[in-house]
Amino acid sequence: MNKTEQMQKLIDEILVHNHNYYDLDSPTISDSEYDKLYYQLVDLEKETGVVLPSSPTLRVGGEVLEGFQKKEHPKKLYSLNKVRDEEDLKSWMSDMASYNPKMTFSVEYKFDGLHLVIEYDKGHFVSATTRGNGYVGEDVSEQVKTIRSVPLEIPFKKHLFVEGEGMMTNHALKIYNRTAEEKLKNARNGVAGAIRNLDPKETAKRRLDFFCYAVLQAEGKTFASQQELHEFLIANGFEVGDYFKIVATKDEVLNEIHSIDARKNNLDILIDGAVVSINEMAYREDIGWTTKFPKWAIAFKFEAQEVSTLLKDVIWQVGRTGKVTPIAVLEPVELAGATVQKATLNNYDDILRKRVSIGSRVFVRRSNEVIPEVLGLAEEGKNAKKIEEPKFCPCCKCPLVKKGPLLYCINHDNCFDQIEGRLTHFATRDAMNIDGLSEKTITTLINNLNVHHPSDLYNLSPQDFLKLEKFKEKKSGNLHSSIEKSKNRELFRFIYALGISEVGIKTARDLANRYGNLDNFMNCKFQELELIPDIGPTIAKNIIEFVRDEDNKAEVKRLLERGVNIINPKERDFSSPIAGKKFVLTGTLPTMSRNEATDLILENGGEVSGSVSQKTDFILLGENPGSKFDKAKKLGINMISEEELKNMLKKD
Repeated sequence: MNKTEQMQKLIDEILVHNHNYYDLDSPTISDSEYDKLYYQLVDLEKETGVVLPSSPTLRVGGEVLEGFQKKEHPKKLYSLNKVRDEEDLKSWMSDMASYNPKMTFSVEYKFDGLHLVIEYDKGHFVSATTRGNGYVGEDVSEQVKTIRSVPLEIPFKKHLFVEGEGMMTNHALKIYNRTAEEKLKNARNGVAGAIRNLDPKETAKRRLDFFCYAVLQAEGKTFASQQELHEFLIANGFEVGDYFKIVATKDEVLNEIHSIDARKNNLDILIDGAVVSINEMAYREDIGWTTKFPKWAIAFKFEAQEVSTLLKDVIWQVGRTGKVTPIAVLEPVELAGATVQKATLNNYDDILRKRVSIGSRVFVRRSNEVIPEVLGLAEEGKNAKKIEEPKFCPCCKCPLVKKGPLLYCINHDNCFDQIEGRLTHFATRDAMNIDGLSEKTITTLINNLNVHHPSDLYNLSPQDFLKLEKFKEKKSGNLHSSIEKSKNRELFRFIYALGISEVGIKTARDLANRYGNLDNFMNCKFQELELIPDIGPTIAKNIIEFVRDEDNKAEVKRLLERGVNIINPKERDFSSPIAGKKFVLTGTLPTMSRNEATDLILENGGEVSGSVSQKTDFILLGENPGSKFDKAKKLGINMISEEELKNMLKKD
């Protein structure tokens, strides 16, 4: 037996012991016996100057790195669209079934760790990269090589990129915390800190795992289904978790999700939901992607995590509409990967219903990036103090008015917090887009130039700004120019800028399209509003109250008198030959930009999509088209030029 063969034999033996120790937690030899085998291999590698690709010595980690290098992904990484409600999940499945009722679905864990992309070439590990911004991530190859469930050598011998989740099991967390000087708070933080540690030896101490679920790119290899892809990953030695199901109906999907939900707290890994995907790859191509996520997959998120902590105080905040909201001040606590120090209590009735008090322990839930919420009382404190409902505004001290369960300060013209909130919202990019009008500058304008209403901004001159501290000619001129530039604004942005309670940018766009001009909108009726999709009774009521309020009407009038010019949406022509037709644009058009072409199609009643499917009616084709052209050609979709589109729209 030559030295290379000796090394391979030692590697095979060590890998068996690693599996027993790390995966099964059932070692069959002592640490000293393991060390003897390991250092025999180290000595042979030093003697020969050869390190075989699957050698466990590659996992130890070298010198501490000075920093992470950036690495571009071979393809864009997508996120997953998420739902929490079973009805929303059923609705998505119905949409998918409309493409082909015979399709099946895969159901898998939604792992809760750190997204990684791992590259192989000629069967050997090449690199590992974090998700980053979806296009470029950080090269964490040395750290990931310490993860023993990441194979360093695989049977597939061509270029391969796989996606998965770096994880720290609960068992590994317990083992690490037994000897760690600074104990980890949870497994999620454990894996993130380990992968992003510049010393790979520290990474190795955390006994991480890698669970693989996707192939980003495989040279010369295609998959007919998610099941085939799943089996490919297993055949190449990747850990995939203990759960994977193929089902055909809504009821079967829901049964599997209920099963996962019931068992999730007994798993050794953290999961926060289930991923449901169309199993057949051919259907995925038809359905396509949005700019953020694939349309053919969805993540069903389970109820958010909960913890208990001390409620130290309650403060009352005044919003731009005058609503006064209680905010719980908490003893800092780790929850869903973040340190939580504040949480909403909604309103005073909510406080009474939840029976919470200052000095008591409360349950807190955090869902995604939304502000955490106090759920209720966990334990009454010995010196707990009742939370009092305020009678006066915490900002201007005016008496508060109760509307249902909500408290309001109706001193709209002189309550500083409300004025600041309205002006800040008015100046945001999605609203009037007044560059340079920061919250700090707004505070200065309120205090020094008596700016109380958005319309007051349009009465200011550059000389007014020069009166302010730290405002020189250039800064004053720039801000005044930005305010003047904001005078020309689309109707939907102006409606959004008005700050109507619960009217976001999408609702504002819907309102603009429905009413066509400001006069029609200001004279809208409750029954009309309820007919607009996504506008329910509450939002409709908020809109009606706003447009009928005399002060609001006066403010809109002042804005128009001071030069604000509203650009109305163009009326759509649903009698056009392309009305109701679905278009996809690809390539560079001769005389129009994509935005101009999109506007032309929409004005004439058509629809524009970003992806090609069997439902696409036309491809608007320009020079140097992309992959959409190839797919459309396969599907036999009509291709038209810019000139042909214009000819279709010519009036006789």
